[in-house]
Amino acid sequence: MPSSNAIRMDGFILSPGKTFKVFSAPSQNDEELQGMNESAEKGAALAEKVEDTIQQRLEKELLLEQRASAAGETLRQKLLKQIGGSVENIQPVVLVSAIFDLAVTSRATDIHFDPSESGMVARLRIDGMLHDVLTIPKRIQPNIVARVKVLGEMDISETRRPQDGHISMTSGNNRFDLRVSALPTFRGEKLTLRLLDSTSGIPKLEELGMEYSDRVIFEDIITKPQGMTLVTGPTGSGKTTTLYAALERINYRTYNIITLEDPVEYQLKGVNQVQINPAIDLTFASTLRASLRQDPDTILVGEVRDLETAAIAIRAAMTGHRVFSTIHANTAPDAINTLVNMNVRPFLITSSLLCILAQRLVRKLCTQCREPYEPEPELVKELEVKEKPEKLYRASGCDACNKTGYLGRTAVYELLRLTPSIKRAIIDGRSIEQIVKTAHSEGMKSLFEKGVNKILEGTTSVDEVFRVLRF
Repeated sequence: MPSSNAIRMDGFILSPGKTFKVFSAPSQNDEELQGMNESAEKGAALAEKVEDTIQQRLEKELLLEQRASAAGETLRQKLLKQIGGSVENIQPVVLVSAIFDLAVTSRATDIHFDPSESGMVARLRIDGMLHDVLTIPKRIQPNIVARVKVLGEMDISETRRPQDGHISMTSGNNRFDLRVSALPTFRGEKLTLRLLDSTSGIPKLEELGMEYSDRVIFEDIITKPQGMTLVTGPTGSGKTTTLYAALERINYRTYNIITLEDPVEYQLKGVNQVQINPAIDLTFASTLRASLRQDPDTILVGEVRDLETAAIAIRAAMTGHRVFSTIHANTAPDAINTLVNMNVRPFLITSSLLCILAQRLVRKLCTQCREPYEPEPELVKELEVKEKPEKLYRASGCDACNKTGYLGRTAVYELLRLTPSIKRAIIDGRSIEQIVKTAHSEGMKSLFEKGVNKILEGTTSVDEVFRVLRF
C-alpha cells in the first residue's frame, strides 16, 4: 500500500499474505478500500519482507534476553554461595557487602537496586547489559537502602527527594570509588551506584580498539599546539576514557593542563581537575572563562552544552590553546549540525575544529567459547563486504563469560578530519549527506563499516554490531 494512501486512510497492514489484513479508520468508504487492490501484489511482497525483518529482530531480542537471564542465574548462584545459600535471615550489612564484592569480581560498571511489588531487585550492568541477580525480600528493603545511604554519607531520613553520595571501598589491591544516586519512586527509593576503579589506570590509546590508521591521524591531531577536538557518542560509550587517554598521551610537565568535569571520574597525575557545580554557579561556561586566565596549554571541557560554552571553547582553540570536549550527536558529521543548531557560525567551526571522533562500545566475543560459522550470502550482502569471508564467529556461552558469550568491550570509532574540502562544504552550507559523501571520498569509514571490520577480525559478532551500530 503506498504511504500516501496509508496516510490518507489512517491505515496500516496488520499481516501480509494473498489477502491483506488492514486496519483503517471507520470513516473510509468502500471505493478507497477497493483502490488498494491495484498495488496488492507488490504490497504483499513488501509486507512479507517487513514481517520477516521484524521476526528476525524479535528472535535476536529473545536470544539476547535468554542469555541475560542465564548470566543472571549464574551470578545469583555465585552470590548465594557467598552469603550461605539464602537471603531470608541475612543481615543487610552482609548482603550489601556481598553484592559489592560480586560487582567487582564480575567487572560490573553499575549496581542497581530497583524497588518492585515483590521486593527489591539487585541488578548488575556488565559489558553494557543489565542482569537481574537477586530479589531482596520487601521487609528488608528499607534496611538495604539505609545501609547504602549510610555508606554514601547521605540523609537516611530523606526519602522524598533525590540524593547523591560517594563511597570508597577496597577490593584486593584495587581501590574503588562508587557514585551513589537515590531516586524516590512509586514503590520506594531506587539506588544506582557507578563503580570506578581508581587504581587500574587510564588505558593507552592503542588499547582502546581504534584502528591503526585512525590512531596515527588522531595522535597527530591531538599533538598540534592549538585547535579543538570533539568526541561524540551516547552516555556510557567511553567518551571520557578516550579523552583521558588522549590527555595522557600529551601529559608532559612542560604543559599546563586543566579539565572541567561533571563529575571528575578519575584522578589524573599532573592535571588540574575542576569539579563543575552549577548550584554555586560553577558551570562549564563560567569555569572555562576563569581557566583561560590560568595560562593553560590544554583544556578539557566535559561537554559543550550551549552556545556560551561553545563560543568560549572556540575562542580558546583559536587563540593558541589545545581544547578537548564532548558533544551530543549520533555520528561525527552530525556533530557539525549540532554546533550549527547552537547558532555557532560556520566560519568559527572551520577556524577552530580539527576533528570529530564518534564512538560506540561493542561487546567482545569470549575467545574460550566463540563458535565459527560460514556466513550465508544474504548476510554477506548486509555486511556490504566485497568478498565473502571464509568464516565469522558468533556467541555461545561458558563459565568464563557467565554464559553470555561475551567478555569485555572494545570501542568502535568514526574519525572525521576537517580537511579543506570538508571546511568548504561547511562554509557553503552543504547538507550533512553531502559532507558525509565528501568525507567518504577522502577515506572516512562509518561506524558501521568499522564495526564490520571487527566482525571480520573475529573480535565481535554480527548480532552485536547490528544491535549497537545500525541506526
